[in-house]
Amino acid sequence: MENPGYSSGSFDGLHHPSDDDDDEMVDIAGATLDFSTTDDVPPLSSGGYDEYSTSSSSRAAGMNGSGPTKLVDPLEDPLPGVGTYEDFNTIDWVREKSKDRDRHREITNKSRESTVALLHSVSDAFSGWLLMLLVGLMAGALAGGIDIAAHWMTDLKEGVCLIGFWFNHEHCCWTSNETTFQERDRCPQWKSWAELIAGSAEGPFAYIVNYLMYIFWALLFSFLAVTLVRAFAPYACGSGIPEIKTILSGFIIRGYLGKWTLIIKTITLVLAVSSGLSLGKEGPLVHVACCCANILCHLFTKYRKNEAKRREVLSAAAAVGVSVAFGAPIGGVLFSLEEVSYYFPLKTLWRSFFAALVAAFTLRSINPFGNSRLVLFYVEFHTPWHLVELAPFILLGIFGGLWGALFIKANIAWCRTRKTTRLGHYPVIEVLLVTAVTALIAFPNSYTRMSGAELISELFNDCSLLDSSQLCGYKQPVNTTETGVDNSLADRPAGAGLCTALWQLALALIFKMLITVITFGMKVPSGLFIPSMAVGAIAGRLLGVGMEQLAYYNHDWLIFRGWCSPGADCITPGLYAMVGAAACLGGVTRMTVSLVVIMFELTGGLEYIVPLMAATMTSKWVADAFGREGIYEAHIRLNGYPFLEPKEEFEHSSLAVDVMRPRRGDPALAVLTQDGMTVGEVETLVESTHYSGFPVVVSQESQRLVGFVLQRDLLISIDNARKRQDGIVSASQVVFTEHTPAQPPEAPPPLRLRGIMDLSPFTVTDHTPMDITVDIFRKLGLRQCLVTHNGRLLGIITKKDILKHMAQIANRDPDSILFN
Repeated sequence: MENPGYSSGSFDGLHHPSDDDDDEMVDIAGATLDFSTTDDVPPLSSGGYDEYSTSSSSRAAGMNGSGPTKLVDPLEDPLPGVGTYEDFNTIDWVREKSKDRDRHREITNKSRESTVALLHSVSDAFSGWLLMLLVGLMAGALAGGIDIAAHWMTDLKEGVCLIGFWFNHEHCCWTSNETTFQERDRCPQWKSWAELIAGSAEGPFAYIVNYLMYIFWALLFSFLAVTLVRAFAPYACGSGIPEIKTILSGFIIRGYLGKWTLIIKTITLVLAVSSGLSLGKEGPLVHVACCCANILCHLFTKYRKNEAKRREVLSAAAAVGVSVAFGAPIGGVLFSLEEVSYYFPLKTLWRSFFAALVAAFTLRSINPFGNSRLVLFYVEFHTPWHLVELAPFILLGIFGGLWGALFIKANIAWCRTRKTTRLGHYPVIEVLLVTAVTALIAFPNSYTRMSGAELISELFNDCSLLDSSQLCGYKQPVNTTETGVDNSLADRPAGAGLCTALWQLALALIFKMLITVITFGMKVPSGLFIPSMAVGAIAGRLLGVGMEQLAYYNHDWLIFRGWCSPGADCITPGLYAMVGAAACLGGVTRMTVSLVVIMFELTGGLEYIVPLMAATMTSKWVADAFGREGIYEAHIRLNGYPFLEPKEEFEHSSLAVDVMRPRRGDPALAVLTQDGMTVGEVETLVESTHYSGFPVVVSQESQRLVGFVLQRDLLISIDNARKRQDGIVSASQVVFTEHTPAQPPEAPPPLRLRGIMDLSPFTVTDHTPMDITVDIFRKLGLRQCLVTHNGRLLGIITKKDILKHMAQIANRDPDSILFN
């Protein structure tokens, strides 16, 4: 299959990727964007990668056939393009790590020779920490700006501040002396749209004006968001976490972490959140942080030229994203380790911790919410929980697991419908329709009208004497002896205000559950953390109030006797909301350890870790009973990304020979011989086979394996030799041996290409069990593995072959393993 998205410089005529590429992992249909690693520079530009190296065990001679055989110096005589990768390909982890070891060894050896070299060695060692510092500062600053802008634009849907339009509602009324405690949100400086347009804040006409203005602003914000994404950065849509996971596993999607994506994602994330759609900014903040890291990597040679090293930085950046999203640095590090990272060495753990710390400190310095907290829904509980309450906590875990499994199935079905029908051709209309429906239904209900973060903050809130919230609409105590300590109230009977709030919450729960299924996956930046937590928090608050009323009216029951006496503050409904939020988020994402730590950092309460752990684990077990995939893994499979899930077990008893290509009846495997082919024959083979790599054998008869060479490196080397070396013609012999064989006197000079050959390709025998082969691919990040029998080459297994085989075992379409 032809791919116009590939950027191959002067080799376009020789390279036609197809779905049977030996070394290529996927094929891209209709990829029209041409991005490079630096965003705009073509992959083969000499200004990009200029490192020419092989694995640390490779030995090579000069490209022109002269010069003694020696160990290749990766910093000497670089050949632009060799050792780099095309778009939508995977990196060779082994080669990249080997390249970095060679570079480090070279710097260490030179550092003993001079003071300048020693200083260079010190700066090289320090560069990783400096990069982490810059990533933390940049991501923290951007997150603070996004928080402030989103807060302001969300309030803009309801009104405007007369003393300065840039003030949100809360900031506008801060300096006012005319607010009352009961109506602290009302001040003469803040005018609703009805007051500005109709001159009145009350009455049916004012309500209709406010309603229409709310819908107008929501449609305007969502239209701007989807238009900007579509026009400037198609990769800025969605949450970004499935793609980040795929990139961290070694896949290359050029432009996904580029500067245009960063700019557009930052702007449209504010617009999408402000539009009132059922989405959050927490997931996309991980994408934003990874974009920052990728751009800053280009300031440091060590990370610019090595794809494996860059992925270590991106793993740390994922931790930074969660750190600024939830104000949870430790939870961010654990999130990166548990959920997104493929390769996470100890050094990356320390650097992730440092970067997350810097980002959280930066966000704290900006203080976007004006309350010295990093998130809007920070809360502190003081009432201890009782062992009896574990039962409702586990019940919330069951609800979270069921909701997670249901949501994943429904959302994937909807996204598949979007891909396979005409609906996917009209992303702008889809976004506007969903926004209109959301705004129409959301406005009448105060709990759906407010933003997701404000809703969660309201639900987490623990009622005190000074609360004027509807959720605190209890019947007031007759005398002060019924009030507890620390400004908290004893359990009280529900009043009319609370009953109204519970009905509104029940309707909000149904609405949120349905609309989130349709919203996640649209062509705007959309996170899933906040909507999932909102669903769980509503369910938790409803259950918490129910338990509170049960305890109030039945404190003599056996389960309440002894710990819940009359007049005591026994049940904290806000705690149930927090546990429910964790359970639903766990059911959707299948996070466990990192989720508990994030929630613990949000609440600052060590004593609530056990309820959180119980609910989170129950949620995961229940959801896993319906399917092992979390939402991100499901979207990875839906999009056909070449991702080998490290958590998934391979339980089939097949052997390597069952999966390798060529199979029976297929044409023989295309190979190069170490000294028997001419340049013209090699070029013909490349043109006619469309593979991305070729095994090198001793001869066609013996099929004894010598090494493996990538098609890209082969074409770059031949093209370079034709331009720069005298006498290289189509009749020139291509030599992969250490010593050049004797040539007839009239023969053109040979082309020596041993330097681009991998002399130690990974091989397995034909009887190697596939579960071991899959483990090798996962743990070493292989692109391909050669299959031998008694030292003779039989075939090749690529990552795509394994994914197709696993799809067949699971009764799925093997051809779905294509990047879509």
